[in-house]
Parts: sequence; structure tokens; C-alpha cells
Amino acid sequence: MTRIYTDEIINAVCLHMAERKGVKPQDVEVQLSWEEQYGFTAEVWVNGRSQYLIESNLLEAIEQYMYTEYNQRVFRSNIKLDADEEFFADITE
Repeated sequence: MTRIYTDEIINAVCLHMAERKGVKPQDVEVQLSWEEQYGFTAEVWVNGRSQYLIESNLLEAIEQYMYTEYNQRVFRSNIKLDADEEFFADITE
């Protein structure tokens, strides 16, 4: 099992959104959150515009991040998001 924490989850979302929007990763800001009603979400700012991502978007970003950064092919069903003092994702093989 691999565990990635808040910083890497944010990096995953930044890289994912930068690729989708055609901007540099440093031009993307991300704030992760968890709410009982909505689960895990992220508010993302690109070029001054705000967008909300739902959990499936976060899982997609983590999938791609694991492949590009760790050369590991993982599927959404193998990723479990959780939070205690910080956000983390447990990834099983």
C-alpha cells in the first residue's frame, strides 16, 4: 500500500488542471475540503476563475499523478481518500 498526503494530492490536482486548462501548474491554486453532505471536494482557481471538483475528479488526478510521478498504474477503485489532521490517499495494488 502507498499513502500520499495533502501536498501530493494538491500537486496531483495542480498538474491535472494545468494540463486540462493549458496553463503552468504554478498558476493553479487548490484548496481541499471534506463535508458530510458532499464528501471530498476541492476548490480550484485558474486564471482568477474558481471551479469545484468532486471526489471522482480528485481520484482521476491522483490516478494520473501516480502514473506520471511513480510509474504505477492504479485505478480509482484502489484509491481511498481520508482525513484526520491532514488529507491523505491510501492506494492499494
